[in-house]
Amino acid sequence: MDAVCSDLLAEVRTFRQRYPDVRYVDLISLDIPGHFYGKRYPIDMLEKVAAGSALKLPQNCVLLGTQGGLFKIGDYCFNDGDPDAPRRLVPGTLKLVGWEKQALGQMLITSSGTGQPIVFEPREVLAQVLERLGRKGIFPVVAFELEFYLFDRQLQDGLPQFPRDPLTGDADDQPNMHIERLSRFSAVLDDMVETARAQGIDATVITAELGPGQFEINFGHLDDGLRAADWAALFCRSTRGVALKHDYRASFMAKPYLHHPGSGMHVHVSLYDEAGNNLLASDGQRTLRHAVAGCLEVLPHCMPIFAPNHNAMRRLSGTVNVATRASWGFEDRDACLRVPESDDRNLRIEHRLSGADANPYLVLAAILVGLEQGLQAGREPIASLNEDRNSGIDFPLEMLEAVQSMQSHAPLREGLGAEFVDVYCENKRQDHLAFMQEISAREYRWFL
Repeated sequence: MDAVCSDLLAEVRTFRQRYPDVRYVDLISLDIPGHFYGKRYPIDMLEKVAAGSALKLPQNCVLLGTQGGLFKIGDYCFNDGDPDAPRRLVPGTLKLVGWEKQALGQMLITSSGTGQPIVFEPREVLAQVLERLGRKGIFPVVAFELEFYLFDRQLQDGLPQFPRDPLTGDADDQPNMHIERLSRFSAVLDDMVETARAQGIDATVITAELGPGQFEINFGHLDDGLRAADWAALFCRSTRGVALKHDYRASFMAKPYLHHPGSGMHVHVSLYDEAGNNLLASDGQRTLRHAVAGCLEVLPHCMPIFAPNHNAMRRLSGTVNVATRASWGFEDRDACLRVPESDDRNLRIEHRLSGADANPYLVLAAILVGLEQGLQAGREPIASLNEDRNSGIDFPLEMLEAVQSMQSHAPLREGLGAEFVDVYCENKRQDHLAFMQEISAREYRWFL
């Protein structure tokens, strides 16, 4: 038995000793739209997998659409017989699921690091980008921030209702950032944070956001990009589960209300060399400017990743602190790329464009490719918003146009992998067409 299997086996046995009532463990992985799929394994079978037994799942699960169905995509899905692909357990991710009525565990699985990784699996895409940067002596430090809305547990005619303040019974229907909202919803928010921490996630700052029932939770900085994205993905799962415990629904939908702020995924990224020096601060911050330039040049071609559905595109409509063009600025929340005030050691870029429902592995991978391209090209960026409030580069706000732009962009195909780009773009195209084929109640009101 090799060292990895030995450590995994020890992890499973320790978990069993600590939680003897747990009979099943959910083995989960993130698909392209950002949903978890997987299998529920008996705990004794998990021990066998940890010891080296094969773990396989259908390869095409990665390609599920937003509603869980499959589309014909190239040589995959309905053209390949839906073959199994090997997966492995991700060490350190076996945790108790504290929001279910039954005693249950969960553990991340991935094809990344197996003998046959799936080239379009989001975690593998990010792993390849990080590996390439490491060979160049570039090591990212990453922190995610996620905004989300709370709704009442009960929908009304299929539409969400504002959550009710448990102290007064009043609907939380007013846009405000009053810190008292944190006290009024403290039971559910505290449970979300403590549950996240029990999952190994360093959840830190809680903020009452501007939208009614909207909040934000930040995570600590990590020098492991894969783990940082793991945290963001796992937080979404646990937060939705905890909300239901408290008779709410939690949603990371990018734009749940047309006239209230959307929910974003903000990603803070620093780059360091092997000696621990911040590369962005080098040469009088000239490297920072090159990195910004690369990100801005790549950004318009990454819109299917940053805004992966029709609703996410709605968020980019010119409301408060949401950019409508690719832009940057120092201490400017209207910019896509914000450079927070900090010393040279902690100098970083905050990427603010992505919707909260975007796939965190792919968002981070696309950001890093932009930074990589910028360092390589060594070009100066466009004027910052601090210099010119009209500065910016247009990006597509319609999905089919965005997909075409992404698929034809050579640097992105090189940076993320041509096969992934083709598969991802077709998945998004098919998802969008399926969405547009739905006849809404509003259409009937127009014509009936």
